[in-house]
Formats: sequence, structure tokens, C-alpha cells
Amino acid sequence: MASLKEVRSRISSVSSTQQITKAMKMVAAAKLRRAQDNIIQMRPYAQKLSEMLGTVSAGADVAAESPYKTVRPVERILMIVITSDRGLCGAFNTNVVKAALTRISEQYASQQSRGNVEIMAIGKKGAEAFARRGFKVNREFVDSFAKLSFANVRLAAESAMASFVAGQYDVVEVVYNEFKNVVTQVVRSMQMLPIVSTAVTPSTTATPTANANYSFEPSEEAILAELIPKSLKIQLYKAVLESNASEHGARMTAMDKATENAGELLKELRLVYNRTRQAAITKEILEIVGGAEALAK
Repeated sequence: MASLKEVRSRISSVSSTQQITKAMKMVAAAKLRRAQDNIIQMRPYAQKLSEMLGTVSAGADVAAESPYKTVRPVERILMIVITSDRGLCGAFNTNVVKAALTRISEQYASQQSRGNVEIMAIGKKGAEAFARRGFKVNREFVDSFAKLSFANVRLAAESAMASFVAGQYDVVEVVYNEFKNVVTQVVRSMQMLPIVSTAVTPSTTATPTANANYSFEPSEEAILAELIPKSLKIQLYKAVLESNASEHGARMTAMDKATENAGELLKELRLVYNRTRQAAITKEILEIVGGAEALAK
């Protein structure tokens, strides 16, 4: 049985840890509210932009000629993996890394065997995980997650887009956590390039705008040339915002669970402490009684 001093030391240590996890939970909750507001505001804009792009380019010949729609034999792949810079957020980072590795092994195993799969890491945890596994890791934009802004994410998107147009990569994919709620984050894999054409789904209640005649100003080519790159940048920025909200939700949940576990451990340690103290007191009483009886004889 541990001594009273050892048990007291453990109780003090666990109590300090519980205070830290409580503080981290409160910080994560405050950051989550801001991150949740950002992604809620971004989703309608990103969705409407994608719908606009699909509607305008539905019957446009110039859309088919866009360099971002060029389909080539898949030889070189760029995988944009969005993780956090810090741990203590449960399986948030592990799930993204596992999903990216699964995607590579299932779809691009032959390309990886030739060293033709490169990772663009947004977030330090992803960069470290893939570097340990021997992947080519582009760390140029690894700080974009910590310095979260559209300007920083735009640079990463522009780099990937320019490399695709130049033929350095044949496919660009993004793996990230989509924010559902505080306790639920869903790992998503999205093909960013080449752009996949989606058919416009007819609606019986909506106005059939897909077949409408549009007047383009200054020109159809100029509008789509501006709209397509902007849509791609918004897609990546939305993925980063989703991951940011997911990270804070995952950390809040993890710290809440850690606080609960610390509380349960404290109960057990205090019980052990009381039992050890009672045993020590009983032992002392027995020694005193035994000594008194010896003197009486």
C-alpha cells in the first residue's frame, strides 16, 4: 500500500491536471463559438457560388476549355491535408491522417510506389505525421492554419492551381474534418482539381434558370475566368474553416472527458488516502494499547 505522502502527492498532481483541463475546455469553448460563427456564415456563400458557377457554365463552351477542367492520365498527385498545429484534441488529427493514407493506398498506390504523391500540409501535425512516413511534404503553407485568414489560404490555393495548370500534378485532392457539432466531426475527401462537372438537377418548384438566356458583361470568357479560380479558393478556405471549428469542438470534448476522468481518479485517490490514514491510525492505537498492556504486566 502506498504511503500517505505518495497518495497526497498524486492527489495534488491530479487536481492540478484537472484545473488545466478545465481551463483548456473553457478556452476551446470560447474559440469554438467564433469558429462556428465563421463557418456558418461561409457555408451559404460557398454553396451559392458553386451553384452560380454550375448554372452559368451549364451551357458554356468556354467552361469546357478551362485549364482547371483539364483531365490527364493520373501520374502525379497533390494531397492537401488539413490538420491542427497542436494535439490534445482527441482523434481529430489521427482521423485525417488515416483517411489520407487510406485514400492513397486505395486509389494511388502505384503512383506512391514511384514517389509521385506529394503532401501539401496545412497544419504542423499533418506535416510531422507524413514526414515520419517518408512522404514528400510541402511545408510552404503549413502555418496557414495557425494564421487563419483568406489571404493565407488563398496563397496555398493559388500555388496548387498554378502547379496543376503547369502539369506538375494531374489531380489535387483535399482531406479535412467537416464540422457537424461539438462532438461530431466527419472526415471528408474532396477533389479540388480537375473540376468535376456536375449536372444541374431539375426542380419542379424552382425556376429553370439553367436554360435561361444570359447577357454577359464584359464577356462570358472573362466572367468564367474570374469565377472559376475564385470558387476554387473559396472551397479550400471553407475546408480550412471547417477544420478550425472541428479542432476546437474536438478539443473541447476531449478536455471535458479528461476533466471527468480526473474527477473520478480523485475520488478513488481520496478513498485510498482515507483508508491508508485509518489503517495508520489503527496501527498506532494498537501499538499504544500493546505498550500499555506490557507496562501493566
